[in-house]
Amino acid sequence: MNLVPLPRLILEPSVRAALLEDLGLVGDLTSAAVIPEKHRSTVVMATRKPGVIAGLDAAELAFHLVDPAIVVTRHVPDGAAVKPGDIIATIEGPSRGLLTAERTALNFLGHLSGIASVTAGIVSAIEGTKASVVCTRKTTPGLRALEKYAVRAGGGKNHRYALHDAVLIKDNHVAIAGSVAEAIRRAKAGAGHMVKIEVEVDTLDQLHEAMEVGADAVLLDNMTPAELREAVSIVAGRAITEASGGITPSTAAAIAASGVDLLSVGWITHSAPTLDIGLDFVSA
Repeated sequence: MNLVPLPRLILEPSVRAALLEDLGLVGDLTSAAVIPEKHRSTVVMATRKPGVIAGLDAAELAFHLVDPAIVVTRHVPDGAAVKPGDIIATIEGPSRGLLTAERTALNFLGHLSGIASVTAGIVSAIEGTKASVVCTRKTTPGLRALEKYAVRAGGGKNHRYALHDAVLIKDNHVAIAGSVAEAIRRAKAGAGHMVKIEVEVDTLDQLHEAMEVGADAVLLDNMTPAELREAVSIVAGRAITEASGGITPSTAAAIAASGVDLLSVGWITHSAPTLDIGLDFVSA
């Protein structure tokens, strides 16, 4: 897997904001009161459940922002499949800093690993087809770059990143424009030549309309596998086909077998369960 890490410039605002939220105006009252200033410890981060890891850079940055003297040694990379008990990283340094950063680091690591894990589950379910799993804009406000990175760590791909990098004409746009064809015509007139235009269609009649005016991609919303097969036949390679709606690990295989190019799944970012990862003391 060629997983390109996010630059620190992108990671740091989110991690710093999370730490500031936790530290408030006076810092970690408990650790400052209970732990001697010069005390040092070694801890490990270990998994409690099977899954796929994502978010190690964010977790490590949380420790370093609290105390640059903390040293994080990774034992697996992002994108690695893990089983219960696997040690992800060993962390050594001032004990106050370790405990101050612990929850923020684990929040990022557990959340992003949860996204990577459910993504990997759907990727596995459609193995052997040409389809890819893509995410949506249904992301946690402020965490989109990190959550879309986690999808990539799980073997998925990213849909558009925001409103500004592609045109996606949805049902409400069509309702205001009056028709699928008119919405696409307006988009073509208003968007630059580098911008792709995708349109959501609910029926095969709308799909025919979209093909007549040259959509670059079509989002086939809530269609059955049989309808999707017919839609793929209608498109005949003239546009990217994307299935959306009700896609789960148990339904993904049949949807992918219809011949669509993409399976668009919103819940992998907005509803993925956190992967259970703990921080355990080795020596203190």
